[in-house]
Amino acid sequence: MSLDEKTRTELEAAAFRRLVEHLRQRTDVQNIDLMNLAGFCRNCLSNWYQEAAQARGIDMPKDEARETVYGMPYDVWKEKYQTEASEAQKEAFKTSHPGH
Repeated sequence: MSLDEKTRTELEAAAFRRLVEHLRQRTDVQNIDLMNLAGFCRNCLSNWYQEAAQARGIDMPKDEARETVYGMPYDVWKEKYQTEASEAQKEAFKTSHPGH
């Protein structure tokens, strides 16, 4: 199947919005879990969003990009949902992302 550029972009945007909504609903999944299993987290996604904006000449602060992904200010999300990483999570992170 061949899609025109506009349709492809619309489908990609819809998939992005669905991913962001899914991550907003899954507040039980910590960023360290995402990093350990998938190699990216909500912060990575917000960084990519910010970089895409900057590539188009849009000055987007990091906090604004994070709020787009988290659905609220990052500090609020951390206070409400972020838990302390377990030793097992920290060890898995060291193994999956050495030097990070």
